[in-house]
Amino acid sequence: MKKLILVRHGKSSWAYSVSDRDRPLSERGINDAILVSDKVAENAIEIDAIFSSPANRALHTCTIFLRQLYLPLSKLEIRNELYDFSGNEVLNVVKNLNDNLNSVMIFGHNHAFTHIANSLGNNYIDNVPTSGLVDLNFEVESWSEITKGTTQRLIFPKQLRG
Repeated sequence: MKKLILVRHGKSSWAYSVSDRDRPLSERGINDAILVSDKVAENAIEIDAIFSSPANRALHTCTIFLRQLYLPLSKLEIRNELYDFSGNEVLNVVKNLNDNLNSVMIFGHNHAFTHIANSLGNNYIDNVPTSGLVDLNFEVESWSEITKGTTQRLIFPKQLRG
């Protein structure tokens, strides 16, 4: 079985005159990433590898999860192809993952993640929100074989805010 966990980057700040790749997280983005990662930490999940877009907001969200889940930085690989908004490059990365990896977490962007969640999962999601997590399971032995899987769970910050 293969497990794909998609995490959309936290809410970013538009307060700075920087390129799209360099846009930082807003305070809410940081807080929401902590909320969601704390919820994930409640259920011990084995994660073999973590991949992130090189965009500042995705990488910052990723490092929050690494810290909150006590995952070593050595499990992280930054992939330029994950700076993708259509989903085509992300899907290509997923389908070419090493089959020794059974559970991976990917940090990236919309509309790519909503598209992938709807294409590969069995629950329709209108929009994966910032800091939103989608957990997908596939009954296959090889990443290249994934098609339709099961949407195991969704964790969205709005559900967790008091």
